[in-house]
Amino acid sequence: MARVRILFWLGFVSCFVLLLAAAYFQLVEDLEPCPLCVSQRVIILVLGGLFLAAALHNPRRLGVRIYSSLVTGVALLGAGISARHVWLQNLPAEEVPECSPGLAYVFDNFPLAKTLKLMLNGTGECADISWIFLGLTIPGWTLVAFLLLALVGLLQFKTSTGEGGL
Repeated sequence: MARVRILFWLGFVSCFVLLLAAAYFQLVEDLEPCPLCVSQRVIILVLGGLFLAAALHNPRRLGVRIYSSLVTGVALLGAGISARHVWLQNLPAEEVPECSPGLAYVFDNFPLAKTLKLMLNGTGECADISWIFLGLTIPGWTLVAFLLLALVGLLQFKTSTGEGGL
């Protein structure tokens, strides 16, 4: 069960590093996050919380399966949001949706349902590409990270051993 706990800690550290990278891009490189970027950050924060809770709890077999199922589901949700972001970035210019007002304005002046729709569907500014590394944009790398974190969850579920109980 020590290996299980180590993987949960590594998942937490990975999410922490991803959030540090996001903070670096925003605060040092002055890349303002779009609605889909914010959504992905929230998902990474939730994943980090799940990994941390699992690592601190140090669950047995049933608990590992519960945590790993939650991690996998949340990571796949994040992967879906990242995939949409990558798709928007690859649309022809004439098919890119209109830009929305800034997120601060949206949060202050729109109902919660409309705000969530904007955050999950993306807007025109989500199609902007401001950074590329090895042929992938930030959302592309985030998609890779979500898929790897989902894989950790699946591996934890598949290989969970030990005595039953939480």
